[in-house]
Amino acid sequence: MAAIQLTLLKYLGSWLATGGRRGRLSILIYHRVLSEPDPMRPGEVDAATFSWHIQLLARYFRVLPLTLALRLLRESNLPARAVCVTFDDGYADNLEVALPILQTLGVPATFFIATGYLDGGRMWNDTVIEALRCLPAGILDLSEQGLGSYRLDGWQERNDVAIRLIQLLKYLPFQQREERVRYLASLVATPLPDKLMLTAQQVRELQAAGMEIGAHTVNHPILARLDHPTARWEIATSKQYLEELLGQKVNLFAYPNGKLGQDYLPEHREMVQDLGFVAAVSTNWGGITLQTDPWQLPRFTPWDAQPTRFMARLLWNYRH
Repeated sequence: MAAIQLTLLKYLGSWLATGGRRGRLSILIYHRVLSEPDPMRPGEVDAATFSWHIQLLARYFRVLPLTLALRLLRESNLPARAVCVTFDDGYADNLEVALPILQTLGVPATFFIATGYLDGGRMWNDTVIEALRCLPAGILDLSEQGLGSYRLDGWQERNDVAIRLIQLLKYLPFQQREERVRYLASLVATPLPDKLMLTAQQVRELQAAGMEIGAHTVNHPILARLDHPTARWEIATSKQYLEELLGQKVNLFAYPNGKLGQDYLPEHREMVQDLGFVAAVSTNWGGITLQTDPWQLPRFTPWDAQPTRFMARLLWNYRH
């Protein structure tokens, strides 16, 4: 029954996700691909889930490199059911777990790298998650930091606290956020993991495997909270670093967090265009047509745990 449903959805997709002059494109966004499920990261896919995602895409869709898909769209030659796969941030499991699955099924992807975290860095939100994983059960009092007080017992409580703290910290000024995150880390008796992110050599390995590399700023800040010179430095420096590392132009950019008006502003879209990027992706949902702004491309976040629902939601995204 599931196979019949998927086949019907495929034909429906040829109508919803047309090609040619009326071509429509969807871009998927991932962050991590875990080797196995993690109770502290319930929103991240594991290898088994990612594998059936990619199998589904390879069988029922036309998966294209992002640069090629955008060129075919401009030329009115995009195939029906066209889709691209992207990853944000630059996690080591992108190479170690995701890449073998992509290669086995011949699926290309684009990896947007926050360059300041390469070679042993750790993103601030991961520091929050890993600290909460390690802290002893009981009361976590962060009231002196302006972050409240919480009870840590089971995984669900710890995960709920992580979500709450990340939301409280995300839009603080950069230095304030860093100070509070360092304080939380200081409460942990053991060192936190420092191999979560790619190394520079691993970024080269992704490139050598035929994957596209894009920029994602240096420190993954909320651009809307930065002054103009600092925001431009974040964008330009990540581009320059990757171009020097890879020996080729880096033409694609992803806005950190990625919501227009909340995480980035029209002025940042102008910066990205002015700095020579040919396209940029956001985290706003929707399908892409010839009329879509190339420097504000929407992306689709897959989360359904069942193949037919996953495919149905993706097809709906083309028309959103």
